[in-house]
Amino acid sequence: MLKLAVLVSGGGTNLQAIMDGIASGSITNAKIVTVISNNKNAYALTRAEQAGIPASCISPKDYADREAFHEALLKALVESEADLIVLAGCLVVIPEIIIDRFPNRIINIHPSLIPSFCGTEYYGLKVHEGALARGVKLTGATVHFVDKGTDTGPIILQKAVEVLPDDTPKSLQQRVMEQAEWVIMPKAIDLIANGKVKVQDGKVLIEQ
Repeated sequence: MLKLAVLVSGGGTNLQAIMDGIASGSITNAKIVTVISNNKNAYALTRAEQAGIPASCISPKDYADREAFHEALLKALVESEADLIVLAGCLVVIPEIIIDRFPNRIINIHPSLIPSFCGTEYYGLKVHEGALARGVKLTGATVHFVDKGTDTGPIILQKAVEVLPDDTPKSLQQRVMEQAEWVIMPKAIDLIANGKVKVQDGKVLIEQ
């Protein structure tokens, strides 16, 4: 059974997609052991608590410096005995001490087809604003392993979403979530939980 630690910052829609996937059986051989947010007001914490999942807030505001915050987060992840860390709308930059401790065991969902519209300047709604400003016809989402770069880790799954002529950043964000993010994040977790994902030479190989 793959034990998941899910890191969140906001509403928790991707967390909900994971919980729904486990409940429906589309994610097998996996369970969420902890949900951690850097934001005490994140609705994702409420979602977790309502589902009976241990949930906590570890906020950088509660620590003297960033290093102390990182140490506290690492301690919580290690104590949870998680096999896989899932960044589900997590706006915290994962520090090297955690990446080193969990090599190829941290995954993230990014709301574009990497390598388009990624990097430190593109997060949340800014990704979709960038896509519309550039006039792309296809966007989507990417699930990838986390490495020490920003959105540079091995790509696990991607799904394309058509951009419509009357799209706003908000409408595009919603459709990318519904048609891509909530589909490929649960699928990636299921593949990993069942030993079908391998990283070789910086690329992901998926067993059929």
